[in-house]
Amino acid sequence: MADEALIVIDLQNDFCPGGALAVAGGDEIVPLVNDLIRRTDHVILTQDWHPAGHSSFASSHPGKLPFETIEMPYGSQTLWPDHCIQGSLGSDFHSGLAWTKAELVIRKGFRTAIDSYSAFFENDHTTQTGLGGYLKERDIDTITLVGLATDFCVAFSALDAVKHGFKTTVRLDACRGIDLAGSVEAMLQRMREAGVTLEDHSAD
Repeated sequence: MADEALIVIDLQNDFCPGGALAVAGGDEIVPLVNDLIRRTDHVILTQDWHPAGHSSFASSHPGKLPFETIEMPYGSQTLWPDHCIQGSLGSDFHSGLAWTKAELVIRKGFRTAIDSYSAFFENDHTTQTGLGGYLKERDIDTITLVGLATDFCVAFSALDAVKHGFKTTVRLDACRGIDLAGSVEAMLQRMREAGVTLEDHSAD
């Protein structure tokens, strides 16, 4: 198990019911995630960490609404409600999450001009977070991803993990999706094609 890590993606208040960008059932995965944390030697968390007025917020673009898409210098960008603002209650990890075992917290989305879905890269796909190097220095070659949301931060993290050469699994029963216009199924297909192992133990 020493060469395996669990990466818990954005299990924060704003992505859970009642939050600014709530994912349906987002809080339902907490007990399962906690069980996986208990059984894993290396635990890493990601935390969405936006400054106020972030460029991915619809409120930063007059006349635009949340979930519309605009073009940014780095490509297409979905606009979001203001969420996970640095230091806010919404940016905190879910109060039920057993996060204290985590040996590293990767904060992402803290650069005002660029959004960041993946735990490994900003959305320009070139600016690295340092997670890939950290895992390799620790001789970790196998990762399991859980958290929120399946079709955005989890999926993009999984795709980038494969690019970095990690053996990558997504536990779908420990994730929940936003599903914008079929985005969950589209991203599941992209993950399958990239060689990500998709597991669902909900029937166990």
